[in-house]
Amino acid sequence: MSLPSTAFTTMDTTELLALVNEARAGFGEGSVRHNDFVARCKDELDGEHYETFVVQNLNNTQSEGLRLTADQCKLVAMRESKGVRRRVLARLNELEGQQARPMTQAELIAASANQLVAIERRQAAHQVALERVEDRTTKLEQVRYLDSVPSGFETITTIRDRINRRHGLPAWVVNAVMREVTGAPLPYAFVRSRHADEGGQPFAIWPKPAVTQRFDRFVTECTYETAERATHPEIPQGRFKIRARQTP
Repeated sequence: MSLPSTAFTTMDTTELLALVNEARAGFGEGSVRHNDFVARCKDELDGEHYETFVVQNLNNTQSEGLRLTADQCKLVAMRESKGVRRRVLARLNELEGQQARPMTQAELIAASANQLVAIERRQAAHQVALERVEDRTTKLEQVRYLDSVPSGFETITTIRDRINRRHGLPAWVVNAVMREVTGAPLPYAFVRSRHADEGGQPFAIWPKPAVTQRFDRFVTECTYETAERATHPEIPQGRFKIRARQTP
């Protein structure tokens, strides 16, 4: 487990989760997945500022990470059971207490190396995000224009209504999945407005099967916080309405 060995002012969710899961194991509790832990942090810290970054996982996938202040780490730890909470808070206080002594030369070198790694990680994440934007822009530039909506395709207005009836998701979540969340489907085409002479703009259409598949997958990626409220690692606004999970 890699944890800060010098002055503790911030900690990322990977490090904090390592502390939490170690404490949970000591009390016979199951471990928490990183994506679920990040969603829990966002819910606890709703309205607060924290840094986000992309984590490159060993299975060649990516997930979101957060960098939290010492106080934010303690707030998140308060959600744990009594024994786990005490052990995590004790370790966080111990790390905070290390600020009182000056760092050794070896610790200074290690701290500088850690900062360099963090900077390189953020730069790599920004590069990945830029490449995604460029790739999406290139594909959008190749989109065709049509005069009417073909059978089997739908507009964003139709998608919002259909997905709300299918999964109970509000319009703003549908918009985020269609435009911002990883794997957002690209428009198949743009349909020219019949009112172009009056300033009407072309509107996008998507193939219905692809939209259905994307939202069915999105729902499986969500973490249910209550029977009809869920979170998702790429929806920073926190909890949102969702249809109750179907039990077999």
